[in-house]
Amino acid sequence: MNKDQVAGKLKDVAGRVERQTGEWTGDTEKQAHGAMKQAEGKVQNAWGNVKDASEKTVNKNTPREKDPVVDNDVEKENEDVASHRKAS
Repeated sequence: MNKDQVAGKLKDVAGRVERQTGEWTGDTEKQAHGAMKQAEGKVQNAWGNVKDASEKTVNKNTPREKDPVVDNDVEKENEDVASHRKAS
């Protein structure tokens, strides 16, 4: 979860509260402002979702550094197998 997702969700909830308060009190200006804030929060949250998905995709497709201990062991095993095959 990134900061855009969090901020967007907070704006969405705050806008929903403001819009609902405007509906209860009959204040159409507060309703409109709350609806606008809610929409802004939904857009920011969606943008955060896109960023999060793209980061996950990049991280998934980016080669990781090899663990030298594990890789050395695998390479040694491969060399042992190759030398054993040559000896046979």
